[in-house]
Amino acid sequence: MARVDPYKDYRFQVEIDGIAPSRFLECTGLGSEVAVIEYREGGDPTAVRKLPGRASFSDITLKRGITESHDLYDWHRALLQGQNDRRSGSIRLLDDEGAEVVRWVFSEAWPRKYEGPSLNAMGNQVAIETFILTCESLERVT
Repeated sequence: MARVDPYKDYRFQVEIDGIAPSRFLECTGLGSEVAVIEYREGGDPTAVRKLPGRASFSDITLKRGITESHDLYDWHRALLQGQNDRRSGSIRLLDDEGAEVVRWVFSEAWPRKYEGPSLNAMGNQVAIETFILTCESLERVT
């Protein structure tokens, strides 16, 4: 049987409806969870049954170096001004040749938090901005 190596985590693309393509340094939070509902049956007070409850999806955190592009910030600013602007998108994991190998699709997302860079006159690091997206669904489709 041939050995199958896991994919590397550094080649990925983020696509969001209506947002110009941008490169991100980091993308975290690709997860979901199902709450547990516990109840006891009447005949046996020590037996606890567990049932699946409500599903929830993690916030997606995107980090990138600041550039002249401000599409994501403008989307966040529109929400601060009371506009309900939800969008769909995907995160694509790429192999060494640049072909898509895994895709996560999210929907009804909006940027709930923007965090500007930490600035230091003595440093020489890239200025990083962070966006946290809240979504109503996230699914691994490939």
